[in-house]
Amino acid sequence: MEEVQEKRLQITESDQIAKEANSTESSETIINEARITHKTNYKKWFKISLYIIFLLLGQSIATLLGRLYFDKGGKSKWLGTLVQLAGFPILLPYYIITATKQKTNVSQPKQPTLSKLALVYVSLGLFLAADCYLFSIGLMYLPVSTYSLISASQLAFNAIFSFFLNSQKFTPPIINSLVLLTISSTLLVFQTDSEGSATNMASKAKYTIGFICTVAASAGYGLVLSLTQLFFNRVIKSDSFKAIVDMIVFRSFVACLAIVVGLFVSGEWRGLKREMDEFELGKVSYVMTVIWTAILWKVYTVGCVGLIFEVSSLFSNAVCVLGLPIVPVAAVIFFHDGMSELKGVAMALAVWGFVSYVYQQYLDDFKSKKVKKDGQMS
Repeated sequence: MEEVQEKRLQITESDQIAKEANSTESSETIINEARITHKTNYKKWFKISLYIIFLLLGQSIATLLGRLYFDKGGKSKWLGTLVQLAGFPILLPYYIITATKQKTNVSQPKQPTLSKLALVYVSLGLFLAADCYLFSIGLMYLPVSTYSLISASQLAFNAIFSFFLNSQKFTPPIINSLVLLTISSTLLVFQTDSEGSATNMASKAKYTIGFICTVAASAGYGLVLSLTQLFFNRVIKSDSFKAIVDMIVFRSFVACLAIVVGLFVSGEWRGLKREMDEFELGKVSYVMTVIWTAILWKVYTVGCVGLIFEVSSLFSNAVCVLGLPIVPVAAVIFFHDGMSELKGVAMALAVWGFVSYVYQQYLDDFKSKKVKKDGQMS
């Protein structure tokens, strides 16, 4: 009997040790998963912050350089369009880096068929070429305040397209953000001081053309952003940075081919040499303006597509609208334009609207963490 009792005690003790070990392993697993989740969230928000900086800096400075090009003697609408997309070669070294790393990677994720990818890049590229051409006409004929105001309407267009194409949900913070961002740009229409390019407008007809083209371009760009998100979710289905670079490079290449064809068919290429000679700031400044405009628009594109990939097209567009009031403010520094109270209020409302949208992202992130935690506890 004593031997039987000893064996039972040994079995009970071993069961308790096993339970304690399992409990310890379970606790360690939960802690490790929490650490991994925290690290992943940190990386995600770091990338989002970096993309926001790229977008705002690229958009603001590139728009100002585009304004400088037209104000100082630039007349080619096709060249003004080309510089918005021609900076994609600066991303080509990325493929050399990834090619070296992929040699050590045996398993590669399943890729979409070549025909599907070609359809995505060609359709987006052609659409983007036409859209950038319309934006170029708007920037040529409109003052910065009016141009920024009309461009802000792309947020409303994008919200509508995202609702139908990407099942975008409208929560109170998002609605508040859309309203504030729209109002912040709408206030700029009441700005009465001249903005340089307004005095250079040849006629009201050109102003009307610029107005219509910018509205059409804003609607088109809202659609491009929604389609980009749709293609990422339905066709490309990749969570790598390479997918972002591929999207930028290939659609930009297609768009540039279309624009170069337009440049030669229109005959504007014949006047580029004379345009450079007559540029008010000199030939070197002309070349540097064109080159840096192209580079900065591509920095903007990296930020824009990156935000679509990490969050949504509507969030990317909200950040774009946040940057629109920055342009008139920056014009005060670089073009010595007057700074009014309306511009200050517009900037404050834009920041408020942007913070409102970020708050919604925080709520979504907090909710997902809570769901994961409850799942682990159960």
